[in-house]
Amino acid sequence: MKLVIQIPCFNEEQTLAKTLADLPTKIAGVDTIEILIISDGSTDRTVEIAREHGIRHFVIFNRNMGLARAFAAGLEKSLELGADIIVNTDADNQYKGSDITRLIQPILEKKAEIVIGDRRVDKIHEFSWLKKRMQKFGSYIVRKVSRTKVPDTTSGFRAYSRHAALHMNIISTFSYTLETIIEAGQKDIAIVSIPIEINKTERPSRLFKSNWYYVKRSIATIIRIYTMYQPLRVFLYSGLMAFLISLLLSGRYFYFMVLGEGKGHIQSVILAGILFLLSCVLFMFGLLADVVAANRKILEDTLYRIKKNSLQQSNK
Repeated sequence: MKLVIQIPCFNEEQTLAKTLADLPTKIAGVDTIEILIISDGSTDRTVEIAREHGIRHFVIFNRNMGLARAFAAGLEKSLELGADIIVNTDADNQYKGSDITRLIQPILEKKAEIVIGDRRVDKIHEFSWLKKRMQKFGSYIVRKVSRTKVPDTTSGFRAYSRHAALHMNIISTFSYTLETIIEAGQKDIAIVSIPIEINKTERPSRLFKSNWYYVKRSIATIIRIYTMYQPLRVFLYSGLMAFLISLLLSGRYFYFMVLGEGKGHIQSVILAGILFLLSCVLFMFGLLADVVAANRKILEDTLYRIKKNSLQQSNK
């Protein structure tokens, strides 16, 4: 049983040494523990510090590609290294290395394929009241669209089995945290959470410029990924809404027409007609998108088998 701990880094020379020193060297049920550093365009001594601490495995980007691409590249490299379990943690020493032992237990015990560390957002003193409310509301929305019970969907401290990692296809260029949960939920991959402790934050997050910027990008990610897996539902509900509004506007016009005032409300008929046509178009888009989604599932299953077979051949 091989565990690969992957650490995406972007100019982490100040905290990487502390993060590496905190990682476990032995875990019951694990034969080998290896560490992978993903340098996402770092321009400081991040890579040099990692090498000074004996790290042998790297993915190095010449420029900053974003957390989602760094994470995806880490999964791919970890699988190439023969990982049975992949743990993702941050380089800023936010998460406690000692919690990795508990994080991977559900996978070792065959109870889950993905385990996500629950930071218990209410207990994070560095978070403002507004940020806590936004985090909890965002997690609630992700739970609904992913059909999972993950309480802390933005936590980057998580473990993936080899099976789950092979199924992940990251499309977003912003962050992988929400996308992978929705994807796993739609593919019926078992996900559980465990409570974890976190260290005091040593620097502000570099992932987003402000809370509202993060909210905007997260909403776009949720809508995009959910639509990819449930297009018929999205377009059907959108078309139904347009159709109902067109009925209301038509009813409004006929009401005034009965009163003898129909000439002054002809705009309601025009708008109702436009919305009716829009509803028809949305229904048609939904049917076409559903066919595309079905083909996507077939392609993803094929890609899973190709990746699995390719890795089996390379590891022989």
